[in-house]
Amino acid sequence: MNRSGSYIQQPTGYKAFIPAILPPMPPVKIEGELQNLLSRADMSLARLDGMGYILPNVDLFISMYVRKEALLSSQIEGTQASLEDLFEYESGEKPENINDVSEVINYVKALNYGIERLGSFPMSIRLLKEIHAVLLDGTRGRGKTPGEFKKSQNWIGPAGRMLSDATFVPPPPYEAEKAMGELEIYLHQAQALPVLIDCALIHYQFETIHPFLDGNGRLGRLLITLYLYWKGVLHRPLLYLSYFFKRNRQEYYDRLTMVRQSGDYEQWLAFFLKGVSETAESAMETAKKILELQGAHRSLLWRKKISSPLAVGILEQLFSTPYVAVKDIAREFNVSFQSASTLVAQLENAGILKEITGRKRDKRYVYENYLAILSEGTKP
Repeated sequence: MNRSGSYIQQPTGYKAFIPAILPPMPPVKIEGELQNLLSRADMSLARLDGMGYILPNVDLFISMYVRKEALLSSQIEGTQASLEDLFEYESGEKPENINDVSEVINYVKALNYGIERLGSFPMSIRLLKEIHAVLLDGTRGRGKTPGEFKKSQNWIGPAGRMLSDATFVPPPPYEAEKAMGELEIYLHQAQALPVLIDCALIHYQFETIHPFLDGNGRLGRLLITLYLYWKGVLHRPLLYLSYFFKRNRQEYYDRLTMVRQSGDYEQWLAFFLKGVSETAESAMETAKKILELQGAHRSLLWRKKISSPLAVGILEQLFSTPYVAVKDIAREFNVSFQSASTLVAQLENAGILKEITGRKRDKRYVYENYLAILSEGTKP
């Protein structure tokens, strides 16, 4: 047994990993390069949290960034959906890959549910089960006991292969439930380690326990944001690590494996802290690009002499619904179809909107420049 746990022979012959309780013993050494990475991550996270107070519409930014996170987190699990598919679905269209899109939509719902519940309810096993139920509701995972811990052994390995071919076998149901109880106790202990170190340890522990039959990866990534929000490090849910994990997918899995094999938590913590810094800085850069685009297109409306209150209102609306039809605008702004059509044509001529269907009737338009900013790294 190393400091992270050990593989234990099960009655039916296979070996499953039983994790040691947190915190690691001997204690984590926060020194040298790890201390530097922690300081940088703390500063990046503080700047990101502060940005939430100066953005003119932070809730809008968060809602769009959550969609991107949902897409990336689902893609890590093999979902083949794009941001275009997601917006197409939200605009009333039905994309061909509706099952994939439904999983992304549920991720958004699960995060929003978790944030709302944390306003009056602590982080706990009960809350994680509730979030899991939302995550799997009505999707392909709906038959895998949403909201309930596993009752049979699960494993990680190539699709369609047997337990004997698994690359990792987490604890069996009884041990998993016990380990989750211990993790819940750790969540509520007096904090002895820096919050980002704790967050990294908790994510590792949850993924190692793998308490549900399905959705553990997605819920584990949600847990990062929810934990930091619960601890008050983030006053708004602005940090999402799925893009970093997706770009470094194999390294992410390898580093989790290294903890289990050798008990080397420090190398995993270094990777996680690097991810926090890069992700926070990327989020700030994205926000900057969106603000610049917003300013540039407001100016463009003035230069094109189409800066009526309605035109400005439509531009603002595009930052929450970048896929639109003329009838949508007519209904949203309570104007005639003809008035809406004229303004859409003007926005198209100005290069703000782009028609994407090629149809003569029931045309749909996309705010292409905005979508390009949001879509970075989201192609399946």
